[in-house]
Amino acid sequence: MIPDSFKRDLLNRVDIVDIIQRHLTLKKAGANYSACCPFHTEKSPSFTVSPTKQFYHCFGCGAHGDAIGFLMEYSGLGYIEAIKELAAGAGMTMPEFEPRFGKKKEETGPDLYDLMQRATQYYREQLKATPQAIEYLKRRGLSGQIAAHFGIGYAPDGWQNLQAVFPDYSDKSLKEAGLVIENDAGKRYDRFRDRIMFPIINQRGFVVGFGGRVIGAGEPKYLNSPETPLFEKGRELYGLPQARQSIRDAGRVLVVEGYMDVVALAQHGVGYAVATLGTATTPVHVQKLLRQADEIVFSFDGDAAGRKAAWHALEVSLPATLDQKTIRFLFLPEGDDPDSYVRSKGKEAFEELAGRAEPLSAYLLGQLRARVDTNTAEGRSRLVHEAKPLLKSVAAPGLQLQLLKQVADISGMTQQEVERLCELRRSTPAPGGWQRPAPPKIARAAVKSFELSLLKCVLIKPALAGELSSEIIRGESIEVNALLALGDYVRANPEVSSEVMLIDHFRGSPYEMLLRQVRSELISLALSPEDAEGEFRDALPRLERQRIHEQLNELQRKNKAGALSAADIELMNALTKRLATLDQRPGANRPVV
Repeated sequence: MIPDSFKRDLLNRVDIVDIIQRHLTLKKAGANYSACCPFHTEKSPSFTVSPTKQFYHCFGCGAHGDAIGFLMEYSGLGYIEAIKELAAGAGMTMPEFEPRFGKKKEETGPDLYDLMQRATQYYREQLKATPQAIEYLKRRGLSGQIAAHFGIGYAPDGWQNLQAVFPDYSDKSLKEAGLVIENDAGKRYDRFRDRIMFPIINQRGFVVGFGGRVIGAGEPKYLNSPETPLFEKGRELYGLPQARQSIRDAGRVLVVEGYMDVVALAQHGVGYAVATLGTATTPVHVQKLLRQADEIVFSFDGDAAGRKAAWHALEVSLPATLDQKTIRFLFLPEGDDPDSYVRSKGKEAFEELAGRAEPLSAYLLGQLRARVDTNTAEGRSRLVHEAKPLLKSVAAPGLQLQLLKQVADISGMTQQEVERLCELRRSTPAPGGWQRPAPPKIARAAVKSFELSLLKCVLIKPALAGELSSEIIRGESIEVNALLALGDYVRANPEVSSEVMLIDHFRGSPYEMLLRQVRSELISLALSPEDAEGEFRDALPRLERQRIHEQLNELQRKNKAGALSAADIELMNALTKRLATLDQRPGANRPVV
């Protein structure tokens, strides 16, 4: 890993306002700065930069992060690349490092980018000199202008054509960049042969990989670059740099399955399409696209493989859902793909079809209905069982509530019954308002709110985390585990004094998204470190009350089972007295932040 001390020094040297001002025009807005968000289309500024917290947040699309995160999202840099760029600007030399959380080391030297650019130019020159390749593209309805727009080229047949571009054909960088393959005997040959070449360009405008489409018969029909230090399939989307402006203009992004689909759609005036790169849709894809547009339309073939891919896209989309964004699913008529449909029907027909794409909610509920027989009690019960993990994954509270109500209607149960069976935390008041829970039970929603309050205090003043341990805070939730992990880290690194450093340390861990979400709320809270410590100190007796409640719950269960001993009775009395003492403390019922 990159040493935390280096990142701490780096982030102390750079100013996020200066970094972002290189790309956006910021205006002073009280203690912060504001601008129109670069990650989605808007007329009124909702993008805020905090110089004191060294953090940005968009109240419109939810984008947020530090200077490292901004460079990653705005410029399309990888994590290591972003740190390198900041370090270069600050005059700091990168140290040696090892990967963390199971991730491989990422090294993206300029020599690899240069190799990819030179290969791209060679393939484009070969296209101009190869009539059969030009004829193939014409048959597919592509003009020379659109081919140039996407940098399309041709890899000629033959085993070592790239030797004409790279005289040192044995250079290990050629293999590292994925341009050549080396067999067990040590013999090298070009990876791409007799294929139309589609350069894959990252958000900085650099070629990081290729997709090759065979012209005639042959398998595989499409061949992609392997994972390399430059190219990670699960993070990149074909055509995104070229489509960015069209996506912002349309407020919509269309996700298709193939390179030719993207290019053909652009040829016919549908310029807001992108494609996944020979892999299923990933959470990173969804998060990246939701920052670009208000609506994502996933387009799939109507066959079994397309339906399976669509369901996977739905599953990975649920944790990224936002109530102000829309996700839809488009299934083309059998035998059609976006390429063939737009060529035969035209732009207007295709966009009319895309406009009628099925909303995520309708697709989800339709698939659940199709799996069961809702005319039987067993089928309706199974529907709730199938819905449970999906409902729990939905991040958008409004959408989750709507789905909950519809699942209840379909299953013939009440909303509260489905909520209980699916183990969902209540997000809206029950009819008649909240009912005060009978002691000593604790409302689950209150527990979560309490744990999130602790996380806010710890992020504002990290030293407080060192006082938390499994003896003080207990539970199996991700919030509890995050607090314990923060406590372990701060005790081992007492010099950590910034929430930026805390979140950066846990980048790539299971707690990263939770910590980022909590920090995004802090930008609108005027809570000083002193206030945070006061909240934290006030929380310690409440932690004790929580443990007492848990013990009393267990003792009551034993009492109902007739297994309560004399020692248990004595303990129950002692706990009850201690609880009464804690309840009398000033601020015992003070709401959490």
